[in-house]
Amino acid sequence: MDIIKAVEADYLKKETTALKIGDYVRVQFKVIEGTRERIQIFEGTVIGMRGEGLNETFTVRKISYGVGVERVFPVHSPKIAGIEVVRHGKIRRAKLYYLRERTGKAAKIKEKL
Repeated sequence: MDIIKAVEADYLKKETTALKIGDYVRVQFKVIEGTRERIQIFEGTVIGMRGEGLNETFTVRKISYGVGVERVFPVHSPKIAGIEVVRHGKIRRAKLYYLRERTGKAAKIKEKL
């Protein structure tokens, strides 16, 4: 088990932003279309985080044309070009799955000042 932790430590040296549940983030990830590569931006609220080490992931939710869209991103993926925290949310839960049933202003999270 210690060997696995030592190998993971080499990959974990990459700088990561301090993500928290409830943050509104802008995730830039690389999309490969044929021979071309471009950066696509996914912007939304972090509703959950799970795992640790190299297996750490976070779920981002946004509303696109009235439909809720969720996407799970690995924190240490080489396909992620950058994570920008737009604003920090004031929450008291570990998972914000209750936002799935809410729409409009009821789905907003207050900003932490």
